[in-house]
Amino acid sequence: MTVSVAAMNRALDFFSRQFERQIATKDYQINAFEQLALAYVRGHVLDLGCGLGNFSLAAARAGHDVTAIDACGQAVADLQGRADAENLCVHAQQSDLSSWTESCERYDTVVAIGLLMFFDRETASRVLSAIQDATRPGGIAVVNVLIEGTTFMDMFEPGRYCLFAEDELLEKFASWEVLEHRIEEFPAGVSQTKRFSTLVARRPG
Repeated sequence: MTVSVAAMNRALDFFSRQFERQIATKDYQINAFEQLALAYVRGHVLDLGCGLGNFSLAAARAGHDVTAIDACGQAVADLQGRADAENLCVHAQQSDLSSWTESCERYDTVVAIGLLMFFDRETASRVLSAIQDATRPGGIAVVNVLIEGTTFMDMFEPGRYCLFAEDELLEKFASWEVLEHRIEEFPAGVSQTKRFSTLVARRPG
């Protein structure tokens, strides 16, 4: 959910404060997008932009080996501590996801919920391609982004965000088997709106 540690941009600062409040009150509720992703999880899981790791922990409790990555060190440390307390197979890492690229490792499930919109257009496109490359043939990718029509922009730093077109994820995954695609709208702030596109797709092979 957050981006560059080095830049300490508005998004990272926004979520760092939010995570601090949630950790203090033990507010660890899985959101609707994460709940959707859980229905498709299989095998070795990569959770990019894991935030507090509520999805990662739920996947690990279901018996999956999870690699979870986020830019916020406080969130990563809290996640690893909670996973260790339950003896769950979660490997939490702090990393600047704006420069993330897939390694030689491939995953059965790759999840990126609420991440790509915090990058500029070029970076978002490159990381999305890396997500596709990191998904094993026959594996599942779950991607959730903010889309055009969103008016709640408080968490964005000028020039460091990307609102996707409504059908852009469908176009990017045109060669994949689309298992589910949702466009959803939620109220935010005072008379403002967040619009999301969520795609679940299986890589050919």
